Amino acid sequence: MFIFADVKKYKKHIRFTLALSLICIILIGLTTCDKGQAPGIADGAPSVYYWRTTLRLDSTERAFLAQHHIEKVYLHLFDVVVADGKCQPAATLAFNDTLPADIRIVPTVFLTEECLHADTTDLASHIVARVAKMCQAKRLRHAHELQIDCDWTPTSREAYFGLLARIRTQLAALSDSEAPEGWRLSTTIRLHQLSQPAPPVAYGVLMLYNTDSPYKRDSRNPIFAPEDIQPYLRSLQHYSLPLVAAYPNFRWQRLFHGDEFKALLYSENLSDSTVYEPVEGDSLYRVVQGRTLHVELQGSHDVRLLPGDEVVVTRPNAGELISTARLLHKARPSLHNQVIFYHLDHASINQLNQKDYETMYHLQ
Repeated sequence: MFIFADVKKYKKHIRFTLALSLICIILIGLTTCDKGQAPGIADGAPSVYYWRTTLRLDSTERAFLAQHHIEKVYLHLFDVVVADGKCQPAATLAFNDTLPADIRIVPTVFLTEECLHADTTDLASHIVARVAKMCQAKRLRHAHELQIDCDWTPTSREAYFGLLARIRTQLAALSDSEAPEGWRLSTTIRLHQLSQPAPPVAYGVLMLYNTDSPYKRDSRNPIFAPEDIQPYLRSLQHYSLPLVAAYPNFRWQRLFHGDEFKALLYSENLSDSTVYEPVEGDSLYRVVQGRTLHVELQGSHDVRLLPGDEVVVTRPNAGELISTARLLHKARPSLHNQVIFYHLDHASINQLNQKDYETMYHLQ
């Protein structure tokens, strides 16, 4: 045991030690006051969702990955829906291509809220087993995280949180040299869920899009509107779960008959003058000749175009994205430790310019 012979030196040492400890406590407090971003949860990697039923990249999409140094892709593998009274997989991703080998992949599964009102006893093991099998079969490297996307509500919260806890237990068994403690689990968080208790996951992705219903003709911008986000600032500041941000770069082509919503179209060629005529620039088109379309959004089905129907084109405004992101950054800086765009798609990429992407990916 070391003993100070000089009392003055001893007291001086004690004062120095206490001062140093106080400085450390202050520094730790400053770095963790923003709801304690857990180490390794958000590493600043520019990220993107891939949310189509076929994995196939064109030159524009590959260029986007390279130009913005995308390090992480949240890859939608399949949905879980209720069919014949049971939870079953649907919309499974077909692998017709591969992502660059150096990109980390986060397998992502969409779960309908209806599933939470069905029997979920074995659902966790089925989801994890299917994800693990797909990752092994398709040699998805760097896949050591699973994300569950679900628009749960207060009435289904208990069932959802229980399911997540069981999934987390199942993931713990998927250990290997790169993930000795098993995979980590994340989930999406919608704005209305910020007022609810936090789910039992490592972190959440705050979905800063689809802020209003696409079914309402009079919605100013149902994809992204600052006035729809601002009321949630206080809840965001006090939310206990580590969060990262996801922003939209996609557009919607909303088909209406008068004020009646008919369908969301996907990449319809609105410049085809035999079917459509422009009414307001590139934001509103009128159907001039009827025909039947097969659409994949919101479930695969056919929709009949009728003369007089109108297509409202909605896209996010870059200026509003950036200004709102800066406002959110002031409220919770760690939110932008990682920024994700939804999603990697040729048409979506072109809704913003390269400078806008760089600004959003590197918010200060």
